[in-house]
Amino acid sequence: MIERSGQFVRQPAGYTAFIPAPLPPDPPIQMDGELWSLLSAADRALGRLDGATEVLPNPDLFLAMYVRQEAVLSSQIEGTQASLVDILEYEADAARKGLPADVAEVVNYVSAMNYGLGRLAAMPLSLRLLREIHAELLQGVRGAQRSPGEFRTSQNWIGSANAPLERAIFVPPPPAEMLKALGDLELFLHDPAPLPTLIKAGLVHGQFETIHPFLDGNGRVGRLLITFLLVQQGVLRRPLLYLSYYLKQHRDEYYDLLQAVRTKGDWESWLRFFLRGVAEVAEGATDTARQILRLREQHREAVSREGRAAGNALRLMEHLYQQPILSARRAAELLQVTYPTANGLMLRLADLGLLDETTGAARNRVFVYSPYLRLFEPRPEPAQATGPAAATLPESEGRA
Repeated sequence: MIERSGQFVRQPAGYTAFIPAPLPPDPPIQMDGELWSLLSAADRALGRLDGATEVLPNPDLFLAMYVRQEAVLSSQIEGTQASLVDILEYEADAARKGLPADVAEVVNYVSAMNYGLGRLAAMPLSLRLLREIHAELLQGVRGAQRSPGEFRTSQNWIGSANAPLERAIFVPPPPAEMLKALGDLELFLHDPAPLPTLIKAGLVHGQFETIHPFLDGNGRVGRLLITFLLVQQGVLRRPLLYLSYYLKQHRDEYYDLLQAVRTKGDWESWLRFFLRGVAEVAEGATDTARQILRLREQHREAVSREGRAAGNALRLMEHLYQQPILSARRAAELLQVTYPTANGLMLRLADLGLLDETTGAARNRVFVYSPYLRLFEPRPEPAQATGPAAATLPESEGRA
């Protein structure tokens, strides 16, 4: 008998794998008062975020920073150590000596995200698009040998570092059942039956992580899938909702609730957690957008007093909202002025307290728009559990 979310099936090789049931769940999601309240709060928070970003002079600059921040946080969940500053310094070509592996992974994530968003304009959210995104994600980085852009043809599993299949925490469906589950998931993505989009997004993410269709990169693709679905459904005009920060803060609970879906069919608890995350992240992004607007107005007012240099200074400030770490040489190229002019302009902005010079050198200076960058610094994470819950963390993915 197939349970609500699927069943654990003994395989000929002796291990037990989980075979997911198609979505939507049967019996249907029990939309009690708490779930309706959480759904309403999440919808309102997304609406405020959409409205707040529209009043920004250039919302795409705000989006560019958020995309980078999401890339960093989502990659950190998978063990990458690169920070937002590392990525910005790489983009600024600040004393670059090759591309560190962790930075390359985050750069690929940004590329995969932008690629997927671009493709959504021409094609529906589909298994084909997920394969293309996966190929972008793993191109030339750790995991590149693990079939980028292809669904797995062997068994994988989740467990502690270097744990064998027999001691796995969770074993997704074998390849044949995986392909059927993916087909069912694609049908659900395009099912016209009425269902709140956020509920659908939560179900899709949980199901994708259970299917685990790639040998590597499943978590990152699954998190991108949430945002792509919200954009495709018109819930967000711009891809501004990224849950990696919330999931990273609550990763023990995140993994435990996904496991409870599989073992108990408890979709409702997972959806409550998911909707709380949507509301919390959307409210945080809205607050950041408002702080950016206030910061921009204050700094434009300060720069406008700079006499003849004010024009170039204002133009430079607009570039800094997209690239808050910038070399004087790059600033000269952007403004189409001489290096001494750009260098002097940036030093003047440093005197005003807007920029910090980071090299201490007389030449090849690099400046940071620190007040702006601080708006994107994540708050300290709560201490992680050290008891049984912590042992359920999928520290590594294996394959047979």
